[in-house]
Amino acid sequence: MSKHGALRDLTEWALVWPVLKTLEILPLPLARLKARALAGLLRLATPRLVRVARRNLAMAMPELSEAQREAIVKGVYRSLGRSLLAFARFPRLSRTNIEQWIRYEGFEHFKKAWECGRGILFLTAHVGNWELSALAHGLYGYPLHIVVRSLDNPYLDRLVACYRTFSGNRIIEKTETPRRILEALRANHAVGMLIDQNASPENGAFVDFFGVQACASTGLVKIALRTGAVVLPGFALWEQKERRYVLRFWPPIEMKQTGDPEADVTINTQRTHKVLEEIIRQYPDQWLWIHRRWKTRPPGEAPIY
Repeated sequence: MSKHGALRDLTEWALVWPVLKTLEILPLPLARLKARALAGLLRLATPRLVRVARRNLAMAMPELSEAQREAIVKGVYRSLGRSLLAFARFPRLSRTNIEQWIRYEGFEHFKKAWECGRGILFLTAHVGNWELSALAHGLYGYPLHIVVRSLDNPYLDRLVACYRTFSGNRIIEKTETPRRILEALRANHAVGMLIDQNASPENGAFVDFFGVQACASTGLVKIALRTGAVVLPGFALWEQKERRYVLRFWPPIEMKQTGDPEADVTINTQRTHKVLEEIIRQYPDQWLWIHRRWKTRPPGEAPIY
C-alpha cells in the first residue's frame, strides 16, 4: 500500500524507469560513465546520508584518517553506481553472458552445504552487489528464495520484484510469517537473508559490531537453530583488477548450542556479525555506511544520530 499518495508514487516511477532503460540500452562503456555520474549526483543530493556515513566511520574505524574515511564515503556511492548499472542490465543477462559480470569463488562450500540436505541460509548483507549475487546464482542453475522488505512505492516495488525474479528466484516478504522460509528449507532450498540492518529490541539482540553495541536481527539465527539449516556466508564483491564481481562463499558458520536457548541466540548472532565485520573491513567502500546502523541503543544510552 502506498504511503505517499499515487501522484508521488507515479512521479518516482517515471523518474526511475527511464534511468534503468537508458542504462540498459546504452553501450556498456557509456553506461558505466552515466552510472558513475549518477552516483556522484546522488552523493551531492543526499548530504544527510553522507553525514551518517561520516559519523559511522568515525565511530567504527577511528584509526583511519579523515581523508581515508572520506575516500570510503565516496567509494560507497561509486559502489551504488555499479550496483545500479548491473541491476539495469538484468534483462540482458543470461547463462551465456553472466560470467562477464560475476564469477564464483568457494563454490565447494555451497555444494557441500547443499549435499547436507537440511536447506541453506545464505548470510549476506548490503555489501558489494547483493542483487546481482541472487540473480547470478539463479542463472547458474541454483535459484533461491530471497527475504525482502517491500518498497513503500507499490509501482517501484512491482518493478524491482520483476527484476529480482528474472532468474527463477522467489520473493518472501519480510513481514510474512517464517512458514515459507521453513517450507523452503525443508525442501533443501536456499534462502537469502540480509543481516546488517538496524533492528528493534523486540526483534533483535545487542552485539559488538566494530566495537560498538548494535541491535542485530536474530531471525536467521533462530531459524538455523530450529531447523539445522546450514548458515553459509555469501557476498558478491567488486574486484577492480577483473572489472567484475566475485560471488564468494565462505565456510559455514556452525551454530553453537549451550543448552540455554536465549543465550544461544545472542552468542550465534554475535558470531555471524563477527564474520560480517571481517568482510566489511576487507571491502569497506562496498558496505552501506549511509544506513543508520547503530540507531537502536541499549537502555540508558544517548542517541548516536
